[in-house]
Amino acid sequence: MQKTFDKNSVLERRGKNVNPADEESSKAAASFCRLFELIRILRAPDGCPWDREQTPMSMRRDLVEEVFEAVDAIGEKSATHAKEELGDVLLNSIMISYMYSQGGEFYVDEMFDELVEKLIRRHPHVFEQSEGKVCAENVAKTSGEVLTQWDRIKENVEGRARDSILDEVPQGFPPLLRAIKMQKKAAKKGFDWTSLAPTREKILEELSEVDDAIRAKENSLDENSDAARIHLEEEFGDLFFAVVNYARKCGVDPELAMNTANEKFYRRFSYVEKKCAEQNISMEQKNLEKMDAFWNEAKSREK
Repeated sequence: MQKTFDKNSVLERRGKNVNPADEESSKAAASFCRLFELIRILRAPDGCPWDREQTPMSMRRDLVEEVFEAVDAIGEKSATHAKEELGDVLLNSIMISYMYSQGGEFYVDEMFDELVEKLIRRHPHVFEQSEGKVCAENVAKTSGEVLTQWDRIKENVEGRARDSILDEVPQGFPPLLRAIKMQKKAAKKGFDWTSLAPTREKILEELSEVDDAIRAKENSLDENSDAARIHLEEEFGDLFFAVVNYARKCGVDPELAMNTANEKFYRRFSYVEKKCAEQNISMEQKNLEKMDAFWNEAKSREK
């Protein structure tokens, strides 16, 4: 796609020049240069053996893990921790980008230029000369209007139209994230209940079908058969999908909610482990009543 803006004057906004060379941007640019040079040193022949051995494929898990750690830090509302973890995300991202640069596949400056051009293209309500202007029926004034306009630009200007709008959701996403993304895409096309009631009823319907599948499995001549297991697995999937949809309709991010639940379980179960160790109580089924008491004690301590 042809460039609309010269990269040196990319921040021309609504006909008014915005000088990017202020103190904050200058400091950020200098810091990035130090990081980039450090990565080059680590990847150099006389650099770090571990860093030299890595490839974009081998770094995928590191990148994902750092993103989740950054999400946790943000959730803790700790600016200090968030600063550290976001730095790790940036390190992994730039490290992988530099690997592509070393292979001559693309260069880091090209990545940034393409990102800037894409953001300008998708913000015609901000940038007067944006290529996305052809898709701006009116000046977007709400978040919803911005997202709708964003999709039109992706399809009509960037040529990203697909057979299904759901194809825009990567298959490699974690299942919970993919579910919420697909539901949001479908809702944009009007495939969505207008109230909470039917969404909640769908959960009860799917729960009933799970119960039916459990009974069918128990009554089967071979309850461990693949068919019985797959059917039960499918019904649980439908139930989870319905719960995700209900959370979405309530304005709750199911991934964040699940992460909160995981952290809560960790805190409380760790407390149970600690108390059992202190009182020399073995953690086994026969002591469940005592463990439950410690669990409730842990809950009360959080209030």
